[in-house]
Amino acid sequence: MQEAVKSLYETAVVRKISTSTLRLQKLAEYCVQELAARGLRGAEIDVEIPGGGRPKQWDVAWKFQNKYRLALSLKSILSNIPGTVPNRIDDLIGEVANVQMYSPEIVIGYIMVFDMSKDTYSKKHGMKWSELLRQRLDSLSGRRAPHWSVGMIEAYSIVEVDFSKGPRLLAGEDEVAKMFDILVKEVKNRNPGIEGGGSG
Repeated sequence: MQEAVKSLYETAVVRKISTSTLRLQKLAEYCVQELAARGLRGAEIDVEIPGGGRPKQWDVAWKFQNKYRLALSLKSILSNIPGTVPNRIDDLIGEVANVQMYSPEIVIGYIMVFDMSKDTYSKKHGMKWSELLRQRLDSLSGRRAPHWSVGMIEAYSIVEVDFSKGPRLLAGEDEVAKMFDILVKEVKNRNPGIEGGGSG
């Protein structure tokens, strides 16, 4: 995780590259490793998955029997926090509903890297933006069978960093590990044939 945070810092802060695929490449590789460690080998990076409205790129995805059963979206919130947090929530609901219209059983996880040094207090909401983000994600997560509500996700994690003086990881690694445990458990529950491991 620290390597992924360092890579994001060097790409987004030092080199000022805004393309999300490049910014979060190391984090995507980390996700592939974490899935493999839990028995879901062969996850892919930057994958197009069909949706109800249109196909969309997902940062990491895992396939079984020629269909994607797990998708991960990786986001960074490093500047313009008051504008970015609401947009990230809106984006989540839209892209999640889109893919679930095509594959209701798909398992979805979100990882958001949040620069806590840019966090501010929102008078409108009566809390910091990081707190609001977590509150909104809490309300949108926990999707489980048989109540597969469209627009909700199975699990998320927020990786807290401080980029004010360098690539400092504050918290999130344990939370990410728990998220992967939940996601893999849900994938296996919905696809009993994958117990042998590996993608198919």
